[in-house]
Amino acid sequence: MASGDNREAEINPSEVVASPFQSFLNDLHLKYQSLRDGKVATYIPELAKANPDLFGICAIALDGRVFEVGDCHQLFTIQSISKVFVYGMVLEDRGRDYVLSKVGVEPTGDAFNAIVLDESSKRPYNPMVNAGAIATTSLIKGAGPTERLNRMLDMFRRYIGHNDIFIDISVFMSERTTGHRNRAMAHLMHHFGMIDEKIDEAIDLYFQQCSLMVNCHDLAVMAATLANNGINPITGEQAVDSSYVKDILSVMYTCGMYNYAGEWAYKVGLPAKSGISGGIIVVVPNQIGIAVFSPLLDERGNSVRGVKVCEELSRHFGLHMFDLAMGRCKVLEMLSNEEKI
Repeated sequence: MASGDNREAEINPSEVVASPFQSFLNDLHLKYQSLRDGKVATYIPELAKANPDLFGICAIALDGRVFEVGDCHQLFTIQSISKVFVYGMVLEDRGRDYVLSKVGVEPTGDAFNAIVLDESSKRPYNPMVNAGAIATTSLIKGAGPTERLNRMLDMFRRYIGHNDIFIDISVFMSERTTGHRNRAMAHLMHHFGMIDEKIDEAIDLYFQQCSLMVNCHDLAVMAATLANNGINPITGEQAVDSSYVKDILSVMYTCGMYNYAGEWAYKVGLPAKSGISGGIIVVVPNQIGIAVFSPLLDERGNSVRGVKVCEELSRHFGLHMFDLAMGRCKVLEMLSNEEKI
């Protein structure tokens, strides 16, 4: 089920906006549909079953308008994109200073699964790489594994905006069976006091969060929630304390695209997070949330089509953070002049 079933669309097709922006997304989808560079993830056996032809683009404005094309309701596992939202949850649970004492915020330049800690502090470098994400997950509060899992699922429900969320057990078991590298990281961090002795519980919860089933539309809603200061633009529910949104976006901007983060910041210039199942989320603060799904990955673990789409969107609409700061962004003005059909 890593990329199998379709979740029934949560919106009526008549609610999808017909507009110049929608036409631009349609053209981008057509342009990159034939791109076959990259390969699907194979180090988790269940993910190797993904269909390389799947490709969806979805953007959701803060007033709830939806722009989407392609396979936007195809389910897949969230994988490393989950790290963004669990980090926000733990900031709420533990507070900024305590979390920072256990997990740093520095980009590494290393691969996402590198077994490396900061030499001076012994912390994992940031919450977007595997070591940092495992340490972050271990900080979720709860009386036991079941309560921590249920609290985490409820957090994801607030971001996604519906109750039809579940964990793909086949992917979870595949990760659990083959995740020896992640266990090695956890034991190393326990040795240095970054996580407690409940190593197996922390690892299992981490594998469960990565195995949450989502689709491209869900991810766009989640990105739009961060763009909307933590308030889900569809449901109006507060998904995360607004005071922590800047923390989340900061680590996404500097660390969210792994060892491509610097070039991403230079070319695209927006907070983002990728996952090895092929998803990418992008946050345009106070404007729009964007998600792209395509399982073909480059050597760094980022979606090939996803990166191309985001580069073109940023360049064409002036979405780079410094374009935004200098008033050169064109998408907000365009969207403000568009209406639903």
